[in-house]
Amino acid sequence: MATWRFAKLHSLGNDFLIHLDWPGRAPIAPALARALCHRRTGVGADGVVRATGPRDGGDATMELLNCDGGQAEMSGNALRCLAVALADLGIGPGRTLAIETPAGLRRVEIGPSAREGSVEVACDMGQLAIDPAPIEAPPGWRGCEVRVGNPHLVLLGTASRPPDLRRIGPLLERSRPGGVNVEAVVPDRQAGGLALAVWERGVGITRACGTGSCAAAAAARSLGLVGDRVQVRNPGGTLAVALVGPPRAPRAELRGPVRRVAVVDVDLDGLVAGVPGSP
Repeated sequence: MATWRFAKLHSLGNDFLIHLDWPGRAPIAPALARALCHRRTGVGADGVVRATGPRDGGDATMELLNCDGGQAEMSGNALRCLAVALADLGIGPGRTLAIETPAGLRRVEIGPSAREGSVEVACDMGQLAIDPAPIEAPPGWRGCEVRVGNPHLVLLGTASRPPDLRRIGPLLERSRPGGVNVEAVVPDRQAGGLALAVWERGVGITRACGTGSCAAAAAARSLGLVGDRVQVRNPGGTLAVALVGPPRAPRAELRGPVRRVAVVDVDLDGLVAGVPGSP
């Protein structure tokens, strides 16, 4: 029987299973990621993170597979969850870690635990790239493409109700080679920031998206709709984005809560055998 240990953490309901493979000898196959993330027959998560030893000057290396088994270049929420899991294991120099990702080295700062049990975590999201060329968008919306280490289509509008992302999200996701994340964003007058709904590539509708919040804030800032510090209200709660630099190529910092859920030992043989349609 093969048993692997996973820590489950989430940020505003965007949840991840994190496995420490320090020697880097146990890659997670797409089928295993799908089985682990299954909400009925697995542990359940939006994605699986494999943490291995540093390769190029960091404290650890992050690999992320979405719940469909596809690899993702970056996730702000997964990055912050991973930092907490690593700190819990005593990995890294303290409350600040440098984590290697496919999008580059990212520095993460872990704050003190809040009274309700969450941990405030901030991370450098690197330099974003905004393509101002207009894209096809639903009536009443305008959009642009933003790269936050991973690709995004940001739809900006003034409607009180966002477009039906369950319907158009899969179509827009497939509109770019390799897929793309899709955000529908409107002004959030109550908080003085933005309200966001998101369709994540390889996942679907999620409760929150860190890179999507950065993409939304940067797109809105480039159009003069918000300033340098933006509160982005996700369905699961609010993330804070700070932007600095030119409108089309700012650097971003993402800040928000992380919560520990559980540490679980998973029988991989039983897990895969329990998935409908498996051998």
